[in-house]
Amino acid sequence: MIVRHTPGAYLTFLLLLFTNIRTASADEALRERLQDANGVQTDVWVYNDIPAAMAEARRTNRPLFVTFRCVPCRDCAAFDADVANGSEKIRQFARDRFVSVRQVEMKGVDLNQFQFDYDLNWAAMFLNADGTVYARYGTQSAAGSDAFNSIEGLLATMEKVLQLHKAYPANQQQLQQKRGAPQPTASALQLPGLRNPEKYARETTRSNCIHCHNIHDAQHLHALQQDRWQPSMMWKYPLPDLIGMKIDRKNGTRIVEIIPDSPAAKAGLQAGEEILSMNNQTITSIADMQWVLHPLDGTTAEVEVEGNRSGRRTLQLGKGWRQHDFSWRGSMWNAPPRLQVWLPELSPDQARTLGLPSGDGALEVRWINMEGPGGRQAKADGLQEKDIIIAADGKPIRMDSKQFNAWLKLNRAVGQRLPITVLRNGERRELSLLLVE
Repeated sequence: MIVRHTPGAYLTFLLLLFTNIRTASADEALRERLQDANGVQTDVWVYNDIPAAMAEARRTNRPLFVTFRCVPCRDCAAFDADVANGSEKIRQFARDRFVSVRQVEMKGVDLNQFQFDYDLNWAAMFLNADGTVYARYGTQSAAGSDAFNSIEGLLATMEKVLQLHKAYPANQQQLQQKRGAPQPTASALQLPGLRNPEKYARETTRSNCIHCHNIHDAQHLHALQQDRWQPSMMWKYPLPDLIGMKIDRKNGTRIVEIIPDSPAAKAGLQAGEEILSMNNQTITSIADMQWVLHPLDGTTAEVEVEGNRSGRRTLQLGKGWRQHDFSWRGSMWNAPPRLQVWLPELSPDQARTLGLPSGDGALEVRWINMEGPGGRQAKADGLQEKDIIIAADGKPIRMDSKQFNAWLKLNRAVGQRLPITVLRNGERRELSLLLVE
């Protein structure tokens, strides 16, 4: 039998073929520019094209699984490799049960739809094609990039998402607050506090990719410009540990320990039980818990937690409950005040060689950024490369470089001075650095 095609149908076929070839070529070019060794499973992942994936999710009635990966960042690299190119179980789920996306830049991402902790080096969101958010996955802390993420935990969340998708839309009420409030701008390139937007608007390479943390950077700068900046803005996405619940990283919702005398302990939650909901939002992961805790006030707040044994319990959160070590956050470096000096810590052996007391440390001035106002001011105030900082504000250095910079954000403001003690060629010198940015 001879099948005859109309000219119009043939033209449509050629157009689709050309579009697919062009898209594949563009994807390959982006992978090469970013040196994205893990973005190769093209039969599993839609590469950097969320709108195309949402269209496919609508067509197939499958949930979306969108991973956000900052390719140049080393943190979470091993976990990213396991998810994108390693675990056979993840591969099977991502290919057969979800429409899965590997998003490697934030330029075209709708910030109204995709709200999460932008300091993460790897994050995932699960949603319905209509935009309803089912879940978030991905957590980091000062304990390390792999302290909370695991293939087992991700699979557990994926299983829970499939259950939510099967029950949708009857469960829509428990998912309403998971999307987040509308943002001032939906485009990262249009964020009012984004530094050098003209650079980021160019073709994406490793040197001008909008990292997730650049969004927090822009938010911080805009708050500073509007005189709204507060150091407490750094205490983002609190861990459930801060309200007394340590969660099993391989399960994502099971309490493994209740911290004594904590809000969770006082409310009567129990180790071993599963968290079902918090503030009426269905919970599938530690990241879901952080999403609920993130908007709560840091001085006094309460959160309702539903456990499968204890039922609904109200936790009373006291002053300072959000405070934690944020020194791991990429957005910390651009938060004010910025010293603009590279200060790697000395090893304990090097500190002992300098004759410092046991337990005291030191930071070496390895590089001063003369292109930034902060670096130029530090140089003008007498700081020199190879100086060894042994005290700040009259107290010995007992922090690593990241912790020192976090301490600076919490204890100083732009316009204030930072007294430091340095060793220069073995001689102690007292300096006072004016913080200008």
